[in-house]
Amino acid sequence: MLKDITIGQYYPSNSAIHKLDARVKLIATFVFMVSLFIINKFWPYAVVLLALISVVKLSNIPMKYIIKGIKPLRWIILFTFVINVFFLPGDPIWSFGFLSITRQGIEQAIFMAVRLVFLVVGTSILTLTTSPIELTDGIERLLSPFRKVGLPVHELAMMMTIALRFIPTLLDETDKIMKAQMSRGADFESKNLISRAKNLVPLLVPLFVSAFRRADELAMAMEARCYRGGYNRTKMKEAVISKVDYVASSILAIYLVIIIATRFI
Repeated sequence: MLKDITIGQYYPSNSAIHKLDARVKLIATFVFMVSLFIINKFWPYAVVLLALISVVKLSNIPMKYIIKGIKPLRWIILFTFVINVFFLPGDPIWSFGFLSITRQGIEQAIFMAVRLVFLVVGTSILTLTTSPIELTDGIERLLSPFRKVGLPVHELAMMMTIALRFIPTLLDETDKIMKAQMSRGADFESKNLISRAKNLVPLLVPLFVSAFRRADELAMAMEARCYRGGYNRTKMKEAVISKVDYVASSILAIYLVIIIATRFI
């Protein structure tokens, strides 16, 4: 299950989406997230689905790889679905004691589940098509106006990118520790939830030790290379907004207008 998590991973390719400027992709992801909360009906999700499929096709990322990233969230999606189905007031369809299923609850449960799936897929595409260096530079350039108020833009962008980049690394480390403990008799696949929770506790100490060790090694490596971030730092490749980026921005604006228009149709 740990290997199914795709958030924070980078899928190398030479696609049109990969070639887009990181700033455009960051803004597009933010607009996409906002658009999901603008939608208040079911049918506009068809527009969102069409947009997601188009982006995935253009990015040359296998659809199976995208769907694999949803699997670890199935319990969160199921929990959200159940909460909305049984505890949202409305026209009752079935009831037993304090539990009742309402028509509004079923509609809201499906609505929230679809929104959560689209949210995960949309944000995963950003990290899958943008390398950590590009992501750092993109965040830094977008936040550069805040330097005037004393915000440490470069340091903030670097911390956010390192946090994203370390997600798959820590997941791999967790998987190795679990396999090592399973070879010594630990049971992580028991159907008893309490037993599984107790067995997960011994994972925390070696995982924290590994995380601190990797952080220390990263800091030493950056110091050994005389890394100095912040203002006046030069870049090997300067990011330039191209015609393709302007076209993508125009398509994004049209998408947002369509989504906003669906609220009044």
